[in-house]
Amino acid sequence: MIQLHFFPSTAAMVPHILLEELGVPYERVLVDREHGALDSPAYRALNPNGLIPVLVDGDLVLYETAAICLHLSDTHPQAKLMPALGTAERAHAYKWLMWLTNTLQATLLAYFYPHRWVNGGGATGEADVKAAAKHRVGVLLDQLDAELARHGGPWLLGESHSLLDAYVFTLCRWTRHFSSGAAREREHLGAYLRRVLERPAVRRALANEGLTEPFV
Repeated sequence: MIQLHFFPSTAAMVPHILLEELGVPYERVLVDREHGALDSPAYRALNPNGLIPVLVDGDLVLYETAAICLHLSDTHPQAKLMPALGTAERAHAYKWLMWLTNTLQATLLAYFYPHRWVNGGGATGEADVKAAAKHRVGVLLDQLDAELARHGGPWLLGESHSLLDAYVFTLCRWTRHFSSGAAREREHLGAYLRRVLERPAVRRALANEGLTEPFV
C-alpha cells in the first residue's frame, strides 16, 4: 500500500489531495516535526534532506513534491491528472508545475523562514527578507490571477482539471493569514480557489489533516 509521510498544512497536502482524487488505498503517516521527527535516523533514511513529504510506493521511496505528483499521475493515467504526453498542453503543465515549486513555493518559503537567508543579519535582516518575499509573492499571485483571467476556464490549465490545481490551492492557502494581499483577495484567483475547495477530494484531505476554516 502507498504511504504518504505528511504533516498538516505543508506541501504534503498536494499529494494528499491527489491520492483522495485517485481513490486508491493509501496510508497517512504523520511526521511529528514539532518533536524532532524530521531529524530522526529513520526519517532521514527516507529523505536525507529532512523535508516533507515522502511517498513510499512498494520498493519506491520518493521525495520532492513535484516528483511525487508526476509519479502518481504516471501510475494512474486513467485519472488524467496531466495532459497527454507529447502535447503542447503537457508542456505547459510542466512549465506551471516547475513554476509552482521553484518560483512561488520557493518565495513563500523565504517569507516563512527568512532566517535561512540571513547570515548574521539578525532581526533587521530577517524582516528585510520577509518584506521582499511578501512583495514578490504578491507579484506571482497577480500572475496566476492574470492567467485565469486570460483563458477564462475553471482550472489553471483551462477546461481540464489537473494535479496543478491541488498545488495552486495548497500554496495559495499559505497566504490566508496575510494582513493584506492574500490569494483569495484577487478576483479570478479567489473564485478559482473557491472552486477547488468545492472538490470532495480537497474537503476530505482538509478533514483528514484536522484543518479548520479559513481554508484559503
